[in-house]
Amino acid sequence: MLHRYCLAVGVVFIVAVSACAADLPYSVKEAKTAPPEGLQEAIAKALDERSYQFVDAKGNLLCELWFRKEVSAKATPEQVKNGLTYRELPEGALLGVVSFAKGTTDYRKQKIKAGAYTLRLGFRPENGDHVGTAPYNDFCLLTPAAEDKDVAPITAKDLQERSTKASGTAHPAVLLLFPVSLKDAGAAAKVVDKGDGHFVLTLKMELKVGDQKVDLGIGLTLIGVSSGA
Repeated sequence: MLHRYCLAVGVVFIVAVSACAADLPYSVKEAKTAPPEGLQEAIAKALDERSYQFVDAKGNLLCELWFRKEVSAKATPEQVKNGLTYRELPEGALLGVVSFAKGTTDYRKQKIKAGAYTLRLGFRPENGDHVGTAPYNDFCLLTPAAEDKDVAPITAKDLQERSTKASGTAHPAVLLLFPVSLKDAGAAAKVVDKGDGHFVLTLKMELKVGDQKVDLGIGLTLIGVSSGA
């Protein structure tokens, strides 16, 4: 009797989890779409053949993303053992490319036009001007694809200047990065509701640390804005 009860509870739990996932207003599916036109050849060749299509509840494509096949990082054996973070990557590192099917907004509520943009890693400046604007200090900065020429990391200053061409303002166009453990990232990309209107694409990205290949959990906010912007 107890065994049957446990099985029943397990079935109910699985159904409940599936129902919660199905209720999300956004989802992601893998595809093998060619990278958007207008990318520099070196950048296009650095991208994984898989893409991730981010769609709404009606199946309308909102954006499509291509991430790097691998990104070089620097980390100690202890850091690798404990799990890598965005801070083991150089600021300005190219992480991937996103193509927005229609106009959208960034994390600061700035308007972003439809089209293709590179995604580069940026860290919030520690100058006291951004206190309370985001729960974390790591971001992807958008740059119009035509403005990004090479896969190599660029300086924070150059990145910020280029990214203003995506926002059309004096501030870079930014998408918040959530920290994601490898366990939470799971085996396949998915959309996670982080609360407060934040819907985050989570997946694993392959890093190269010396001769070793190590996964990093990525959590890119595709829907969600700063309460302090």
